[in-house]
Amino acid sequence: MGCCDYRQKVLGCWLGKAVGGTLGQPWEGCDRALELDFYSPVPTGMMPNDDLDLQIVWACRLAADWQGVVSRDNFAKAWRENINFIWDEYGIVIRNLKMGIPAPWCGDYDNFFRDGLGAAIRSEIWACLAPGDPRLAAAFAFEDACLDHAGNGIYAEEFLAALESMAFVEKDMAKLLDAGLAVIPGDCRLAEAVRDAVKWTRDGESIPRLRERIIAKYGEYNFTDVSMNLAFVAAALIRGGGDFEKTICTAVNFGMDADCTGATAGSVMGILVGPEGIPARWLAPIGRDLILSKEIVGLTPPATLDGFTDLVVKLREQIKMVPAAGVEPDWSRFGVTFRRSSFSPWFIRDYRRFAPKTDPAGEIMRVPGHRFCVDFSQLAGNTVMLLETSFELDAPLHSRLMVNTSAACVVWLDGGFKFGREGGGMAPSFHRAPLNQACECELAAGRHTLVIGLAPATPEMSSAEVVFGISDENLQWQVLECKA
Repeated sequence: MGCCDYRQKVLGCWLGKAVGGTLGQPWEGCDRALELDFYSPVPTGMMPNDDLDLQIVWACRLAADWQGVVSRDNFAKAWRENINFIWDEYGIVIRNLKMGIPAPWCGDYDNFFRDGLGAAIRSEIWACLAPGDPRLAAAFAFEDACLDHAGNGIYAEEFLAALESMAFVEKDMAKLLDAGLAVIPGDCRLAEAVRDAVKWTRDGESIPRLRERIIAKYGEYNFTDVSMNLAFVAAALIRGGGDFEKTICTAVNFGMDADCTGATAGSVMGILVGPEGIPARWLAPIGRDLILSKEIVGLTPPATLDGFTDLVVKLREQIKMVPAAGVEPDWSRFGVTFRRSSFSPWFIRDYRRFAPKTDPAGEIMRVPGHRFCVDFSQLAGNTVMLLETSFELDAPLHSRLMVNTSAACVVWLDGGFKFGREGGGMAPSFHRAPLNQACECELAAGRHTLVIGLAPATPEMSSAEVVFGISDENLQWQVLECKA
């Protein structure tokens, strides 16, 4: 692969990613099939997208003060210094690093979104820096992904980095998918989802039927789940048959995390076909200006995608990896204690007017953090479990309180009812917690008491997951010591 060919493939990668992400962005989170064949609405420029933002951060820092060194410690610096995203796993990694939890543990601890797409969508830079070397690309990807993911969330970035790396030297889609699968455990959920999607697509299933089968087996309430969405990408890459337009539209038309699936499919196809293989009608509306999200700070990036391409091409000459050997933290520092008691009969009360009294002699219950499970197997019928904890604030805080669980739930703060619901799905992120699972609060300096009332949402529910937390006015997690 000559230098000119290499640069064109890198540029095609970023242009394809920008096109696919812009096509899908208005439909992010859509829980139905779509029928798009072009932008809707037609944009007047490239939309900022975290799919590209984070890779720009990595490239700019690698080219400057990191001197080309890929390491989890460097990524941790960038998360603290350059990134103010609040979303899902991004908010978690920022909080966990503030708590002093290093990688790789910060990607797993208290992280409901460990299997989200946040790492997978930043895989392309590692492919561009290790073209034709899928295992090196996957190794780079691991150092990146372990900051804010674990398990399938990490495998997803490794899978895509390897696939995209191979796309620099191979056009056969089956071989590209095999290259991605070769760097992740064969028995993981993500690998199974990709293999199923490829098989079902080759069996000739229609797009609606394909979507139905993927969701039936791999669907999640969290629309950013990697297994579900990368199954959509794999199906689109096969069904697209090497056609750029067909591939990105198929990926986006599956719905769910449509901007990420469109951007990923677009980047793969962009590497394969180069800028000249992307129809002009897709490039004209978005231009080539590099637009960053406002949450990215402390950087002066290249002005255009062409300039960013040149930065990455030059960076390839100095890139190297220095894996860190971190020390596992003392987990006893991070636990949360509740005083657990119960109240019965709970179903006849109007909790908007009535707060049950907790038992000061109740059992002390310690959980690992703000994400934990409760056991209902010993809870008597028609009884609510009451979990009480307290925290101190040094200064007044305009905050958002979140308690998200699939159980029946009622929440009181300082003796006042805040919200509750009778069960439902989980998306425990301050910006998109389900209805009746979060509220705004004006909190004074001093001590505050939180009581969470929990009960099975159905007679069959024997346990439930709970995630709770307090944000600041910008919806970033607050690091609080919560104790009974």
